[in-house]
Amino acid sequence: MKVDNQPDLGVAAKFFGDPDWTTFSEMKGSTRLFVYSETELTIEQVAELKLAARNKGHDLQFRSPVHAAERSRFEKPLAFISHDSRDKQIARAIALKLQRWMCPVWYDEFSLKVGDKLRESIEAGLKTCKKCVLVLSQNFFANGGWTKREFDSIFTREILEQRRLVLPVWVGIQKEAVFEYSPSLLDVKGISWEMGEDEVCRQLHQAITGDKP
Repeated sequence: MKVDNQPDLGVAAKFFGDPDWTTFSEMKGSTRLFVYSETELTIEQVAELKLAARNKGHDLQFRSPVHAAERSRFEKPLAFISHDSRDKQIARAIALKLQRWMCPVWYDEFSLKVGDKLRESIEAGLKTCKKCVLVLSQNFFANGGWTKREFDSIFTREILEQRRLVLPVWVGIQKEAVFEYSPSLLDVKGISWEMGEDEVCRQLHQAITGDKP
């Protein structure tokens, strides 16, 4: 980007792989607006929002958890989110944010449908995803059921493929608790949920995709 600091301010940008400079005055703005909501609205409420936006010359697109869940059915997930059900709020926030940033994930609310065989679906996700996000908490450590099986499966895959797959998110825990659960986890760089949802998801997105959101 370059700026011509004259009375008539000029701003131009060159995009990667394009030899030409383009001024901001030459760029046509989009009238499309995206509204992301964690709360479901009725069809009537969405229609009212879209009408209000249309009256101001905008094309409004409403995105809710239902949209994220439906879209994930047709996308190959890049990351598996393993969590204890008592940490559902945190896992859901991570899943929704990554989905919005075009990083599809395997998350039970999105990926499991009525009639699915639970074990087969989970194992398929663990086998195919590039990474596994572990929401580590005292709840996770105390869970001897599915989270323990998921943890064992992903570490077995790490040994088989000889590459790092685990992305730990620490939620209110200290390194002593991590060591008690699995000493090898301390050798894996994680991120604390205390850094905030946006920063945690930004780092996860980059670790999964290699790109910045």
